[in-house]
Amino acid sequence: MTQFGYTLSSEEQGPDRLVDLAVAAEEAGFDFVSISDHFHPWISAQGESPFVWSTLGAIARETEEIEIGVGVTCPIVRIHPVNVAQAVATVQELADGRFTFGVGTGENLNEHVVGERWPEHSVRLEMLDEAIHVMRELWTGEPISFHGEHFTVEDARLYTVPDEDPDVVVSAFGPKTARMAAAEGDGLWTVGPQEEVIEAYEDAGGDGPTYTQLDVCYADSEEEAIDTVYEMWPNGALPGELSQALPSPAHFEQATQMVEKEDIAEGSTVTDPDPNAHVDSLEEAVDAGFDHVYVHQIGDEEERAIEFYAETVLPEVR
Repeated sequence: MTQFGYTLSSEEQGPDRLVDLAVAAEEAGFDFVSISDHFHPWISAQGESPFVWSTLGAIARETEEIEIGVGVTCPIVRIHPVNVAQAVATVQELADGRFTFGVGTGENLNEHVVGERWPEHSVRLEMLDEAIHVMRELWTGEPISFHGEHFTVEDARLYTVPDEDPDVVVSAFGPKTARMAAAEGDGLWTVGPQEEVIEAYEDAGGDGPTYTQLDVCYADSEEEAIDTVYEMWPNGALPGELSQALPSPAHFEQATQMVEKEDIAEGSTVTDPDPNAHVDSLEEAVDAGFDHVYVHQIGDEEERAIEFYAETVLPEVR
């Protein structure tokens, strides 16, 4: 059965409100929440970027049954995988096993801040593979040392470890990384109903959970929703690999000057307030083969969007 979730946007909300929204999503009947892991927002208008692991600890304590995921963390540059492994183990313990660990090769926007060179994607993929190995070894609770091509670990041991490791779900936007997700991960994470990606994952033997995020903006009118997306999330309309390459919110603001409101209206973000438009978007992702589909409400009308989905959308897709 498909699980339906709600995005906690760290780029748009502070930590207290993110926790409150997680509680609201649980009360509304969503099956899971997923929180973004950012050091910077994409553009300054979004306005926030709290430390995800502190927020996750609070969410784990304030919720009771809803599944919790991070979508996704890059454990290869900004934070060493040893430290990420400890954070994950603690959150999984606090959440009583309700945590799902999404990982990816990251964006320069968040990772360059420590002054390290931003590697090309093939190198980052090697680093991610190595990092997953290190983290899984640490979750055994046994002392480990590791001397790899990209990471070194010397006599490290985690003393607080969960009874069960979280699923490590690998983010992919193309067939190559989807095959890596099948080989090294416990599931697949992406954005949009990308049939090519899920087919590559399954053809490579992947049989774990498959996650995809859909952008929506619920408002009183489609015009109001388009205006909100244009102001708060124009980066979603940028083409190609710009999202992985640009280094700062200022650069994203420069790049999004080429985005017009027509691009928003004709893009994939659901801006129509008709419940059927939102139902159709969810069903498209389900038909593409995804068993975990979640929505990212753009803008400040989050409580209204949660209520809208609870009352008019989710009952139609379950």
